[in-house]
Amino acid sequence: MPTNLTPIIELKHATKIIENGEESKVILDDVSLQIHATDFITILGGNGAGKSTLFNAISGTLSLTSGAILINGTDVTKQSPEKRAAHISRVFQDPKMGTAPRMTGVENLAIASLRGKKRTLKLRQINQYKSDFTSLAAQIGNGLEAHLDVPTGNLSGGQRQALSLLMATIIQPELLLLDEHTAALDPKTSKALMALTERLVRQQSLTALMITHHMEDALKYGNRLIVMKDGKIVQDLAATEKEQMKLEDFYRIFD
Repeated sequence: MPTNLTPIIELKHATKIIENGEESKVILDDVSLQIHATDFITILGGNGAGKSTLFNAISGTLSLTSGAILINGTDVTKQSPEKRAAHISRVFQDPKMGTAPRMTGVENLAIASLRGKKRTLKLRQINQYKSDFTSLAAQIGNGLEAHLDVPTGNLSGGQRQALSLLMATIIQPELLLLDEHTAALDPKTSKALMALTERLVRQQSLTALMITHHMEDALKYGNRLIVMKDGKIVQDLAATEKEQMKLEDFYRIFD
């Protein structure tokens, strides 16, 4: 890992403690992590390992008890999620989370294309972008391009999740957070969406963090693999180390 380059995202001793009456629970435990440009990091861990807590801390929807988060060397620990959204895109596990259900696919994409910009686009101007959006959707191969004029709530789960991924990457984010984004899909659709994800990450040279519950995907995708347990990072493996791991090795980690 290069040390002479400023990380895209850096966590320094990030800790989150939840107070519940007289009891305290540490859900993120002194996590330090550097994410560099074009890293594609997969994250494994059981329930309660701290994976979603890590994502919430990075995106700003969960404040830290102590520690710091930097984006391109700037401390954003106290920065709002709205300000961080100019740098970070996120695709959630639930296909309903990433899109506005009453708006069409074209309208959702148009709004996503304004991330980090002044929102001066009028809805009546959207049609001039429709052909570009249609060409973009046609690359997916699930028929989304034929349904861009219908409310997003009427799309299939796979189409809606693919739309969420396109929305998250239509303006290249500095960091793409993939929060178990294939978990709610059937195996065939999940496989197709992962192929699309890998293609977009590679073609756009994206920097991405991906939580997955599929150990096979964690082994197959990305140049780094992080394993979390009890709010801590217990493994941070480079591609060469990951290639030497087998599924049974990971099962032993979670025992």
